[in-house]
Amino acid sequence: MPVVETGGIKFEVDGEGYLVNIQDWNEQVACGIAEREGLDELTKERMDIINFLRKYYMEFHAFPILRGVCRDIHKPKECVKDEFVDPIKAWKIAGLPNPGVIATKAGDKEHKIFRFLVPD
Repeated sequence: MPVVETGGIKFEVDGEGYLVNIQDWNEQVACGIAEREGLDELTKERMDIINFLRKYYMEFHAFPILRGVCRDIHKPKECVKDEFVDPIKAWKIAGLPNPGVIATKAGDKEHKIFRFLVPD
């Protein structure tokens, strides 16, 4: 698996750029992943979303409903799309597991999981 170095720290990502070890995440790692994803800056608004995604995942081991993210951080209902365009980028920058792996573990619930993250 590829090792990424940013700002003097190294972390491992999978073939799609997702952080391999969730405990390796910190804001510097987030900045490195964001740069790989084509985002030049992690604003306070983006970090609010990222921190909420991490907190939610750590508690529920699932994707939150996107509008719920925005409501809980007191932002407009489309805040994730407005800040990241693709919610998967926010998930990746938050250092959370590859959603394909989560969907595989969930078996038949794959479509249900992705429905909340990426609407039809």
